[in-house]
Amino acid sequence: MTQVLRTVGAYRSWRKESVGTASLGFIPTMGGLHAGHLDLVKRALAENERVAVSIFLNRTQFNKQEDFDKYPAVFAEDLQALEALGVDAVFAPEYDDMYPDDYRYKVSESQLSAELEGEHRPGHFDGVLTVVMKLLVVGDATRAYFGEKDWQQLQLVKGMVNAFFLPVEIVACPTIREASGLAMSSRNRRLSPEGLQQAARFNQILNTAENEAAAMAELKAAGFEPEYVADRGDRRLGAVVLEGVRLIDNVERKVAR
Repeated sequence: MTQVLRTVGAYRSWRKESVGTASLGFIPTMGGLHAGHLDLVKRALAENERVAVSIFLNRTQFNKQEDFDKYPAVFAEDLQALEALGVDAVFAPEYDDMYPDDYRYKVSESQLSAELEGEHRPGHFDGVLTVVMKLLVVGDATRAYFGEKDWQQLQLVKGMVNAFFLPVEIVACPTIREASGLAMSSRNRRLSPEGLQQAARFNQILNTAENEAAAMAELKAAGFEPEYVADRGDRRLGAVVLEGVRLIDNVERKVAR
């Protein structure tokens, strides 16, 4: 049976008494779990002797209160899905336990976090990096699992782990998609059936547009409110708004040699 641990102290006691020297896989989440999250869990279960998942809706990374309020908090459903997979523990703390300082102390990055998502969501990555730092320190895991859908976040987490010598391996897992190609996201629940159908064009356009400007124009013509499309190395990243829901994605692109 999956143990639910509500405080840092309870988690640390479980980590010491139930895990000990066994390998531990850790998956940080905000809840609202979908097949993409569960794929991370399955990978962790295959590669570790014990697995823990955190469910913590981290309000410090939301630059808009309405997005925080609308995030799907479905803890009972999440727990049922994790128990079915055989997860050993769920760490589900409250805000005051994770932020005893009320967010006076934070982790910031000064370059990559200022562009793309960071430009459109001021303060977002301070909240992300701060909570991930806390979760990785408390989690004390052998490996931590993150999806490639949040590509910019993944690069920042890897950089933070290296910069602060955190003794954990960051495992990147491929984006899990709907049959239509739409990247799975907790936000997809907020789209209408028609919106879900239309949203599939986002990934298609990122994959096929000749360049950034063409992708922006095609997205607008397809009914999206595009925020950015940016080519970075072998990745093309984009963010759009559809039916008031903000979606992000990234695809691998061929780079001329």
